[in-house]
Amino acid sequence: MTRVLVLTADVLRPQMAGPAMRAWHIADHLAAEHEVRLVTTSPYCEISSDRFVVAAAGAEELAEAEAWSDVMVLQGYVTHHHPVLATSQKIIVFDVYDPLHLETLALTKGAKGPVRDDHVRLSVDNLNRQLRRADFLMCASERQRDLYIGQLCALGRANALTYDHDPTLRSLIDVVPFGLPDDPPKHDAPALRGVVPGIGPDDDVLIWAGGVYDWFDPLTLVRAVGQLREKRPSVRLFFMGMRHPNPDVPPMQMAISTRALAEELGLTGKHVFFNDGWVEYAQRQNFLMEATLGVTTHFDSAETRFAFRTRALDYLWVGLPVVTTEGDWFAELVDREGLGLSVPPEDPDALADALYRLLSDPAMMETCRERAAAVRPSLRWSVVLEPLAAFCRQPQRAPDLLAPPPPPELPTPLEPTGPAEPAEKREPPSLPVPLPAPVPSSAPTAEPVASEGHFAPAVNSGLSLIELARHHYRQGGLVQVVRRAASKAERLARQVAVGKEERAG
Repeated sequence: MTRVLVLTADVLRPQMAGPAMRAWHIADHLAAEHEVRLVTTSPYCEISSDRFVVAAAGAEELAEAEAWSDVMVLQGYVTHHHPVLATSQKIIVFDVYDPLHLETLALTKGAKGPVRDDHVRLSVDNLNRQLRRADFLMCASERQRDLYIGQLCALGRANALTYDHDPTLRSLIDVVPFGLPDDPPKHDAPALRGVVPGIGPDDDVLIWAGGVYDWFDPLTLVRAVGQLREKRPSVRLFFMGMRHPNPDVPPMQMAISTRALAEELGLTGKHVFFNDGWVEYAQRQNFLMEATLGVTTHFDSAETRFAFRTRALDYLWVGLPVVTTEGDWFAELVDREGLGLSVPPEDPDALADALYRLLSDPAMMETCRERAAAVRPSLRWSVVLEPLAAFCRQPQRAPDLLAPPPPPELPTPLEPTGPAEPAEKREPPSLPVPLPAPVPSSAPTAEPVASEGHFAPAVNSGLSLIELARHHYRQGGLVQVVRRAASKAERLARQVAVGKEERAG
């Protein structure tokens, strides 16, 4: 039996966002075979399990939990906030189902000055440290796996040791999607119809599962509903969560804009409805099972292409036909399996037409429900978590991380063959000299950025010695950097020679 520590920075409350939901199901599934602790670094820990330990932890408790564990399953920014975890010699699994760097680009869009660059650089650095240290990695789709294999190649982790150990690299990074409960949903309490004023028993209810984040496009959906009400007066759109379950996270700008647009179009309380809080995770099926269609809309972006829309997966759990925007993994699944309709991004006309087409075609709706029932078994948590479960049955360090580090390479000075040329006239070496990656220095400039349960710390900006290399690169490219480096090397060599002469004298 393996002792597994599952660690998240998300809140563990009855209302849970995606990272906490995933951590919970990982812990629950692994508890069938192993001793498991689910720990949050957040102060909010309000739920428990009779199958595994659930707790909040500060620095002292984290140290104890790390010492107890054989395997640690980590996600988000926990190793940035607690860097000692990344130095542990225990077996570490990093859950990178959320491409933080692409999410941060979407989240900080519109930020002024260096703040956005600093946050993006921090997220990239955080992911790179995880990919360098991981004994095993989990991502959410084959698309994501391709993305991360490219990043692993750039970091040198796709090397002779990892390749010869497993040419597929599945033992280093495998696909573990978000999942669905093994048990069928059970409607045990009224939630929408006859409960929310304005939503009646015979209305066409469109439901938006989860939160309204800045990388989503609910504005196009609200506009489409504004058009659809003319042909389908019974249409109702309900947003399940407008306030993040972590009370420390401020409202997203997109959530504010969505409310404002619905009000401007005269839809609020008539055709568009908002849950001001967040539906409890254990009660979400009551809302979903009273809906007619599940909807999710987003922009055309790199974030979309590699995202995994966790809450939209619940539409398949309850058998809802789906209308979604093209471009992500979920839309590809919807099209391939006949689960509903996908439409171009930011096209309210096409979206209104797709919604009307489904709502007006009971036979198509029934076919979508049947297809959802056929797809569900392959997405159960007990199925999708099998790669992680298999790893924890026989956990091992990555072969390249066990290998001794290579000796440091020292520069070998070239023997002069004639009078020395001025450094400015010398040709640069044929091999490029890599530039050091930019790192933040000491002057704080930005507030923390919060994504869907992942929290990036404040980042810093300012000048450093590394910035000098960047300056030379901007001034004259790689040639300029090499020339400056050669000049400095020559000065150092002269200083060494003078020192030897003085000691000999």
